[in-house]
Amino acid sequence: MALRISKFAFALGMAGGLFLSASNSFAHFQMLFPGESLRMANSGAMDLTAIFTHVFNGGPSMQMGQPRALYLLKQRGDEGKPEKVDLLKRLEKFDWLGDGKESVTAWKVPMAASELRSLGDYVFVLEPEPFLEASEDKYIQQFTKTVVNVGGMPGNWEKVVGLPAEIRPLNKPYANWTGGVFRGVVLSQGKPAPFAEVEVEFVNRKPDLAARAWSGDAQFKPAHPALGAMSIRADAQGNIAIGLPKAGWWGIAALDVGPTKKFKGKKLSQDAVLWVQVSDPK
Repeated sequence: MALRISKFAFALGMAGGLFLSASNSFAHFQMLFPGESLRMANSGAMDLTAIFTHVFNGGPSMQMGQPRALYLLKQRGDEGKPEKVDLLKRLEKFDWLGDGKESVTAWKVPMAASELRSLGDYVFVLEPEPFLEASEDKYIQQFTKTVVNVGGMPGNWEKVVGLPAEIRPLNKPYANWTGGVFRGVVLSQGKPAPFAEVEVEFVNRKPDLAARAWSGDAQFKPAHPALGAMSIRADAQGNIAIGLPKAGWWGIAALDVGPTKKFKGKKLSQDAVLWVQVSDPK
């Protein structure tokens, strides 16, 4: 196991020549989880789930307020402008049990099979209410994107949505082989954010939405706390390159890159989160 963890750290540290440093293993991540990012037109219904948690350790999870915005941008190939679908009124609140020691508010949107039948890309976007992290005496607001593809036809996966804090993917977030490299650009108000701090974290336990808890055991344990949440820096043009050594879901969070720095008299960190799924060759 120690050898595998060493390769894990080496891949993340070397990709793109970026800087690798120790990071708090409890990194905040706003999940926007569709189950699978690769679907076919007959794949059936789907629950889109929003949980604010620490994904590598499987908790602790945090209370989520009513999101400010949640919507879908869908597009078939390069045909015209993406269609925008407001999902906010369809939100359903539920209690996330996490590791059994907690019960926090989370949110979901049921998506019917008929809504996921057209080929192309489905970009889900969440703007949450700022969360007060009492231990740091600051608020955190993570603008989050998750991209789902239906049928293999690409669409608007690489387009900029126009969020205050955003990661523009340069690789399809849903089409990544284990051992590959994911590239993107960190943006603040649409402009590259030089030397932005970026945290990368693996979803070490899968969410079981029926049980409202994490399923099974952690896939692996890091040899050192610094290997839980990896910290890198973007380059002078805001570019990032991240090694992907294991199949599953990966969260990428660019920290404090949004323009608004205060909320209710306290420091506000506006972060950009992008979710990437990695597949093993078969």
